[in-house]
Formats: sequence, C-alpha cells, structure tokens
Amino acid sequence: MIYVTKPNLPPFEEFSEILKDIWDSKWLTNDGPYHKRFEQALAEYLGVKYVCLFANGTLALVTALQALRITGEVITTPFSFVATTHALHWNGITPVFCDVEPDSCNIDAEKIESLITPKTTAILPVHVYGNPCNVRKIEKIADTYGLKVIYDACHAFGVGINGDSILNFGDLSVLSFHATKVFTTFEGGAIICHDEKMKKRIDFLKNFGFADETVVVAPGINAKMNEFQAALGLLQLKYIDGAIEKRKNLAMLYRKNLSDIGGIRMLGEDTNVKYNYQYFPVFIDSAAFGKSRDDLYNELKNNNIFARRYFYPLISQFPTYKGLSSASPDNLPVAERITNEVLCLPLYADLDEDSVDKICRVISFRKQ
Repeated sequence: MIYVTKPNLPPFEEFSEILKDIWDSKWLTNDGPYHKRFEQALAEYLGVKYVCLFANGTLALVTALQALRITGEVITTPFSFVATTHALHWNGITPVFCDVEPDSCNIDAEKIESLITPKTTAILPVHVYGNPCNVRKIEKIADTYGLKVIYDACHAFGVGINGDSILNFGDLSVLSFHATKVFTTFEGGAIICHDEKMKKRIDFLKNFGFADETVVVAPGINAKMNEFQAALGLLQLKYIDGAIEKRKNLAMLYRKNLSDIGGIRMLGEDTNVKYNYQYFPVFIDSAAFGKSRDDLYNELKNNNIFARRYFYPLISQFPTYKGLSSASPDNLPVAERITNEVLCLPLYADLDEDSVDKICRVISFRKQ
C-alpha cells in the first residue's frame, strides 16, 4: 500500500540514546534542557529571531490569536485544514471567508479589501502546500487598515522567498510538526515572533499564564511541548535537508511523468522561492481528462494507492460555518472549483521512484 504520506524519522538508535538521558534526568516537561536547546537550534535553522514551542499546531494557532488580543472578525481562507478556522471559533472570533487564487490556492490578496468592515481586526492567510502567499500585498493592506496578520504556516517549514524565511512576514507565524508534516516531532508546533516582549507573552500564555511561581498574568492554557518531542525535533534537524531533497527529486519525477497527460494541472514553481515539497497536488479537469477527480481517487485506491482530496470539502461547507454570509458559494467561485479538482499524490522521503512511476502509470492508463 502506498499512502499519501509517511513520517520521516531518524535512526532509532540515536533517539534511544536521548530517551535514556531524559529517563535518567526525570525532567519530562516544563521548559527542560532539550526544550531550550531545540528552541534555539530551530530559530537558527529557520533564520528567525524567536521560536515558541507548542504541543501542537492547533494550540499554537489558538494562542497566537490570544497573544495579539484579536477580536471581532478575521479574514481568512476556506481552502485549508479546519484547524485554521477552528482556532478563530475557539477565540469567539467570526471568520470571514475570502476566495483564493487559482494558481497558488492561497488567499486572493486582491479580494481582501472588499471584505474589511469596522469589526475586522486581522487577516489569517495560509501558505497552502508551502506556497508563499502574496505577503507584500497583504502587508500593505494590513498597514493601511491597521490590521494584524497571523500566517498559518503549518505547511511552510523551511520555506523561503528571495533568500528570507517566509516566517519573518506578518506579526506572527504558526508552524505544525504533526506526523504528516515535512518536519515532525510526533505532534508539535511553534509560534514565530519578532521581539522578546511578544515571546515572553506567548510563553506565559502557553503555561497557564504563569509569570513565576505565584503570579498569573493572563488566562493561559497548557500548550507546552514536552522533552520527548523537543529531543526528537533536535535530532530531526540533522536529517531534514536530506529529506527535503528527496521529496524535491520525487516531485520533479511526478512533473516529468504527468506533464503530457491532458486534463491534469500542476502548480507552478517560482525561482525566487525555496520550497519544502510538503505536498504534490494535481488538479483534474474532468472534461479534458475524461474522468472526474473522484473517479481517479477511487481508481488509485483500487490499486492500493491512497491519495488525498486535500482540501475537500471547503471549511465554508461544514455545518459550523456554512451559515456565514461569507461562506456562500457565490462568494468563493475559485475555491468551490478547485476543492472538486484537487488530489494530493503520495509524497514522502522514503517513497521510491518505482512507486512514483507506478502511480503515474495508473493515472495514465486510467486516462486512456
């Protein structure tokens, strides 16, 4: 069976040595030595000033909104994993859905301004599949209207643009280290911020609001990363570049094999962007391809190839959010189209070229 993804893990022997060290120290959580070392090493690797580690990416999103005291309405995308909008819901914030760009699947920055109201306090874009948003345009809009910008960068570990980390844009960026991500710490996540004062506030919030043993400065939550996650993350940094290079080579093979098949669209690549190859999405034009996306999805499954319709359905189509005026399909024509076209093909560091060739042969054969 070929699954859409598998976690990339370091040699068990190396991790077991670290486990023994943690076991002997009995320091399992609460800002331990591996937590400190991983936080510093990760900031250096990513090229950012401050990293705040979290137990998972969803708690990081929820806390980022708290850290910036976001209220009212936030403009975001319907084409994402549900955690993006759930984080708003848990903070009592109303999501306002903006349509997306067909070429990147990211929020359409040209349509953001028309959605701004007196209740709008922030923009929550997503670097979908690790493709950078139009950060310059979003920054300009935010500056003009006095809005905060929190990037959901859960797909964007290690991504750069014009030689700079994509995580250095916006007020805050949020990462996920879930098992499905390019870089994993089992579960895990982080908030990237740009000044020491904000880092202190975030660190208070993720630890129940404690400033010291007896002082609670805010209604925080328990969102700390433990020592086991941090130790794995520290070890993973040794291998991440090699894993990304393997994914890149497989993505290039997909492009070569699928380029001549009518009805299959692949996202373009910008020479100014350093990609991490988190996913390999294709978009099926049923009229030109001869079969629907779902037909292809099921035929791949019949061949023990488990692709994923990522993201389908739109967040705006779920019962929790479909009653919002911004969730109307008439307001989201591009998102409504691509959610019915997208199919993410298997991509992970341990996938071999023969498997990619097999996947492409199945796609090509079913087309005929």
